[in-house]
Amino acid sequence: MFSKACEYAIRAMIYIAKNSLEGKRVNPKEISAEINSPQAFTAKILQALVRKNVVKSIKGAYGGFEIDKENIPKITLSIIVETIDGDDIYKGCGLGLQRCNEENPCPLHDRFTEVRHSLRLMLENTTLEVLVDQLEKGNTVLKLT
Repeated sequence: MFSKACEYAIRAMIYIAKNSLEGKRVNPKEISAEINSPQAFTAKILQALVRKNVVKSIKGAYGGFEIDKENIPKITLSIIVETIDGDDIYKGCGLGLQRCNEENPCPLHDRFTEVRHSLRLMLENTTLEVLVDQLEKGNTVLKLT
């Protein structure tokens, strides 16, 4: 459903948020190890998030990536998804047809419209704060061991 870059971005943001709440900054090497993603690819994804001011990059010996604590409850999955993948997830055809619309619907059009609507609501209403809370309670994981 999401691109690989978007999946890594979501996992990275959860990890960065968790550490930011603990007052820690994390570097790309640590992030990629903790979310099981290629380091160079993770660095490119993080740069995109920095450019859109979703995450902060601090240079220097004590640098790394962080999110201001007061922003963690405000950052939704929809912000991350739109930063990395754009809004195509809300518009694309379920069968990948280029011209699927109300006038020329594919066989899945009406059902997929409902799925996209539910997905939008979930992404818009799920914050990093909620995801970090679930992670800290041990209800979820970022990496399978």
